Amino acid sequence: MNKLQDKIAVITGGSSGIGFATAKRFVAEGAEVVITGRDEKALDAAVAQLESRATGIRGDVSSREHLELLFAQVRERFGRVDVLFANAGIAPFAPVEAVTEEQFDTLFDINVRGVFFTVQEALPLLSRGASVILTASVVAQSGFPGTSVYSATKAAVRSFGRTLAAELSPRGIRVNVVSPGLIETPFWGKVGLSKDDVAAFGEQVVRRTPLGRPGKPEEIAAAVAFLASDDANYFAGADVVADGGLIHV
Repeated sequence: MNKLQDKIAVITGGSSGIGFATAKRFVAEGAEVVITGRDEKALDAAVAQLESRATGIRGDVSSREHLELLFAQVRERFGRVDVLFANAGIAPFAPVEAVTEEQFDTLFDINVRGVFFTVQEALPLLSRGASVILTASVVAQSGFPGTSVYSATKAAVRSFGRTLAAELSPRGIRVNVVSPGLIETPFWGKVGLSKDDVAAFGEQVVRRTPLGRPGKPEEIAAAVAFLASDDANYFAGADVVADGGLIHV
């Protein structure tokens, strides 16, 4: 353990699910962690569980003002960022004929615009040797009904991973992507489907998954911790797919 000893890590969307599990893993590995989230109550609860090595800063990644304030506070307190996990995202599902302009714009504002400008705002603080990890999804590589816009946003994030890796590697900054499959998180209560529809979707995905089960947030956190550490020093532009074999078997 302690592969991230004294690293300064920023995790967007860090108050629940994969982001929170990763924050816990980073703290266990010795990092100082800054987590963000839009829900102040959830953020405070997460920080309380992470205790002294965590700081919570409320903010919305779709707002440039919030991102500027986030990294201004990080600069003032820590002076640098060694690990950036751009993880915040949403996933309202809908069939193509039901997607509204508002849904479309909100998804791209948070999942694409938010990821890009999170990296841009963090860039002046990223140390040489820093690791940037973006959260994409296996839906970027395989079609699932009802996920057209969400899948497009995650395909954009995967593309960012390649291009940013090429652009930032001369500065000694590694950029990689993690693409989870079906993971047991509160995320699945926020996709805009009924409980029955969520259950049916989950069962369909599990039937297609060779390992025969959903993943756990801690399993994705382990992959992110690897990409954040020096063990992944030769990884750049990679897409670490953690989906129980769903799209490759």
